Amino acid sequence: MKQYTVTGMSCAACSARVEKAVAKVPGVSACSVSLLTNSMGVEGTASDEAIIAAVEEAGYGASVKGAQNQEGESAGRSEEALKDHETPVLKRRLIASLGFLIVLMYISMGHMMWGWSMPAVIANNHVAMGLLQLLLTVIIMVINQKFFISGFKSLWHRAPNMDTLVALGSGASFLYSTYALFAMTDAQMHGDMAGVMAYMHEFYFESAAMILTLITVGKMLEARSKGKTTDALKSLMKLAPKTATVLVDGVETVVSIEQVKKGDTFVVRPGENIPVDGVVLEGESAVNESALTGESIPVDKGPGSMVSAATVNQSGFIKCEATRVGEDTTLSQIIRMVSDAAATKAPIAKVADKVSGVFVPAVIAIAAVTIIAWLIAGESFGFALARGISVLVISCPCALGLATPVAIMVGNGMGAKHGILFKTAVSLEETGKVQVVALDKTGTITSGEPKVTDVLPAAGVRADELMSLAYALEQKSEHPLARAIVKSALEQQLQAREVDGFRALPGNGLEATLEGKRLAGGSMGYIAGQAQVPETLRAAAERMAGEGKTPLLFMLEDRLLGVIAVADTIKQDSPQAVRELRDMGIHVVMLTGDNQRTAEAIGKQAGVDEVIAGVLPDGKESVIRTLKKKGKVAMVGDGINDAPALTRADTGIAIGAGTDIAIDAADVVLMNSKLTDVPAAIRLSRATLRNIHENLFWAFIYNVIGIPLAAGLMIPIFGWKLNPMFGAAAMSLSSFCVVSNALRLNLFDVHSAKKDKKIKSAKERKTMEKTMRIEGMMCGHCEARVKKCLEALPEVTEAVVSHEKGTAVLTLSAPVSDEVLKKTVEDQGYQVIG
Repeated sequence: MKQYTVTGMSCAACSARVEKAVAKVPGVSACSVSLLTNSMGVEGTASDEAIIAAVEEAGYGASVKGAQNQEGESAGRSEEALKDHETPVLKRRLIASLGFLIVLMYISMGHMMWGWSMPAVIANNHVAMGLLQLLLTVIIMVINQKFFISGFKSLWHRAPNMDTLVALGSGASFLYSTYALFAMTDAQMHGDMAGVMAYMHEFYFESAAMILTLITVGKMLEARSKGKTTDALKSLMKLAPKTATVLVDGVETVVSIEQVKKGDTFVVRPGENIPVDGVVLEGESAVNESALTGESIPVDKGPGSMVSAATVNQSGFIKCEATRVGEDTTLSQIIRMVSDAAATKAPIAKVADKVSGVFVPAVIAIAAVTIIAWLIAGESFGFALARGISVLVISCPCALGLATPVAIMVGNGMGAKHGILFKTAVSLEETGKVQVVALDKTGTITSGEPKVTDVLPAAGVRADELMSLAYALEQKSEHPLARAIVKSALEQQLQAREVDGFRALPGNGLEATLEGKRLAGGSMGYIAGQAQVPETLRAAAERMAGEGKTPLLFMLEDRLLGVIAVADTIKQDSPQAVRELRDMGIHVVMLTGDNQRTAEAIGKQAGVDEVIAGVLPDGKESVIRTLKKKGKVAMVGDGINDAPALTRADTGIAIGAGTDIAIDAADVVLMNSKLTDVPAAIRLSRATLRNIHENLFWAFIYNVIGIPLAAGLMIPIFGWKLNPMFGAAAMSLSSFCVVSNALRLNLFDVHSAKKDKKIKSAKERKTMEKTMRIEGMMCGHCEARVKKCLEALPEVTEAVVSHEKGTAVLTLSAPVSDEVLKKTVEDQGYQVIG
């Protein structure tokens, strides 16, 4: 997706207009415009020139986002682009407008309505008072000329926007008041004092000025709040270090971050930020990675460990080699992901976009009808015009347009703070809707690194002796189970003895010669055939196998040394994460290539609803396809072989910032390896979606109540009449309220399960069961044939067929007639008898 900066947009109608114009450009496959960040994301083969020309033709400005200048300061420019440039300008406009408005209000309201004192030269000359009001209003209109330029420009392009409504409302008030002033002057010249007083009450100069000032107040509050929604992204950008200490010919040299190249050697002292992604060459330290992962506990680093830009070196001096620089660092990728997500549109926003596209023309039509209707009803032109102006200024397409993007931006920022990255607005919306979560076992539920869990020496053998001999044999092997034993021995500071004639026996174990004696290790079947295994050790090995552990037996010559159990242990937070998911009403499935017995043991420890064992790496995708029949599926994985399954799932979640391929295939990226971040991501998605619904509700209900009230429909019933000034105040507050509501998401605790609401899980959703009695099925092949034809029907979730019982038990997601079921089976050559 290529991003562009768009200028001149003031409301949702503008963004809808730009989107429509760019979508028509040949070669554009997708386009989404964000009013919040004034950005546009475009996919396709169209050239920059064609896209920019289309935007300009629509009456707006555009430029390619993040284009590097000669010094390569793209990161700085991105940060500059996110700065709140709008609020200071609007603040100056507001202060100037208020200064003149106070004087205008003093004359028009204070003197004329409440008799406040005025210089006699003005107080006794009604024309002079009218001209002074005219002059003050013109000054305020010039200060806020942007509304008129933008409003009439968009009207000229046949794409009226919010500024058009403001310009029409304020302009109509001003023009009618100017007409009244000239009419009053004419009446005064003819000595018609009754006419003078009548026309004085037809002045709406203060309304014209107040509308502009109040809308500017609303715009400023909105701009300030919008600025806060990008705080998370701005804080990420501030983390990017500006300099690095690079070794040039063995001499430490401080250079700007843009000068660091891949392969350079750099050093980091305690307390300094790591400048780019790299690998540690020398030294040991604890590194605080909370900026990227949200995890405050420092991570130990040593030679061979990976380090990331913007993390803090806390304790030791380390020398590293740069592996990723510039736009390739983890931090840059996070920033890009968050800003890309802000540039995309959530499906829920499309409703507001459709309304925004026709909203302004509809409001202008309603205002015109209102004026005509009141004139037909016999009211004065001034009264009818006031109702029409109220309709124009109370209607707010901005609140509708901002309802979704502000919540998406705040939700994304909250996620980034906690190491949860949503790639698009669609993924942020869809994650909260999942009904089934499939968890890959290795590296997701378990640590992915086997550990020694039990050491059971045989009679007459010490535990350290068993470990030492096992270490001597296993140190020659590259198998993951061997590495677990070697690591445990090193932790116990055991000495390895040298062995000769090492041989790996695939499927059985290992053997070698130690000081002329045969040393062997492996499975129960392999060792039991060569040495006597006591019943107690045999029972212990079987029990451990049932717990999901792998028992390894060792022997020296023909004497059994004992059993060492190795297992890929489940992560500490896995049971809690599974419990939280289940409490949300989500069906949790574990996928693994292990045998059923081992898989069920681990599944039981984790607390999952369902275990699917014996799944080969390339078979995960077809399992996800099957699970999708139960509802929306999220797949959580960390490896290359998970990529097809992550893509197939409704929502793919890559955990622990695993492989680049898994990250590319996923919709959500979890920077931590903590499984509790999965329910946190779902929780955050649900909270964001709830916030969007609230925003859309208030934006719609505001217009539904406000427009009839402004049009005067309540006058005959309750006598309620809305002054255009109050209409402008309501309009300015509506957008501010929507943005403020979205900012409440910043207070949301993503890891708190207190407010989790249980949605109906796949098991709990209302289903129907039907049992069919079928004749003619003779074998398993017949069963499979009947099952396949029945499950091909969209209403049939599952068909359990038995040729022995002559039945097919159907689980239905929707009603289906008996005739359809009967015909489906009988078309296969079997007879349905009931």
